Amino acid sequence: MQYRQLGDSDLKVSEIALGTWLTFGVGIERDQAIASIDKAFDLGINFIDTANVYGVGAAESLLGEALKDRQRDNYILGTKVFFPMEGGEHGLSKAQIEKQLDASLKRLGTDYIDLYQCHRYDKNTPLEETMEALSAAVTSGKVRYLGFSEWSPANIQASLDLPGVEKFVSSQPQYSLLWRRPEEKVIPLCAANGISQVVWSPLAQGVLSGKYVPGQPLPGDSRAAQDTMNRQMGHWLRPEVIEAVHAMKPLAEAAGVTLAQFCLAWVLREPNVAAAIVGVSRPEQLEQNAAASGLVIDPALFAKAEALAEEIPAA
Repeated sequence: MQYRQLGDSDLKVSEIALGTWLTFGVGIERDQAIASIDKAFDLGINFIDTANVYGVGAAESLLGEALKDRQRDNYILGTKVFFPMEGGEHGLSKAQIEKQLDASLKRLGTDYIDLYQCHRYDKNTPLEETMEALSAAVTSGKVRYLGFSEWSPANIQASLDLPGVEKFVSSQPQYSLLWRRPEEKVIPLCAANGISQVVWSPLAQGVLSGKYVPGQPLPGDSRAAQDTMNRQMGHWLRPEVIEAVHAMKPLAEAAGVTLAQFCLAWVLREPNVAAAIVGVSRPEQLEQNAAASGLVIDPALFAKAEALAEEIPAA
């Protein structure tokens, strides 16, 4: 496993991070989730990403149980705040950040969170209030570093322009061979300001693993076939997407790797990406994905894959 610096922080995160969206506490059995965490440590994965809203606290609670006997400085823990929790409470107001941070700490069974992230931008709360509350969380020792997910370039720049507050060190956008929007503005802006990308859905929710075959039924054990885990997958399951991905398989074979490893290596080719977050339903998947770290792939093969992706008609 290779490691990269997370923005202007002193954190070195594994290039492959373990994610918990739609899986931990919700989509997979407890024993499989804990086995996946154990496998992550065996593979040298030191970065685990979650959010308070995943399973409305269930993912954080499961992590708290699974990590309670591990030395705290052996892993980097990231969680998030914004989306509705109990009673519909949500947002990035001072009151919400204070309340949800304490609740996350309790569920996770820890005194501090390494990376506390704004899950989205809160247009209903002044940015100054949000940044002051987040800065207070760092000053208190409850949080080490700050990040955000899916903020616009304008929102990012506004946070950078605020004086006297803690600066973000990470951005968490969707990014993959099939979704390259951050390349235009977000990545250049972040790279110039000490902010790394920690990307979600680098395999387009598993579609870039190549498990889905044109004209064939969905595999019964796949995420797409599970109602608890297939939300937001319709866009990626269009026939034209599946066909383009299928056409990428020979490129991965030419590189001597699986398609999933090829596509994760493509994400990691970007220097501003510190880690690619992968979600798994069983430990074996994590082992295969972790092997993408450190891979050196012929750029010409990547270029051919990019050309195939660019030919996919818009939905």
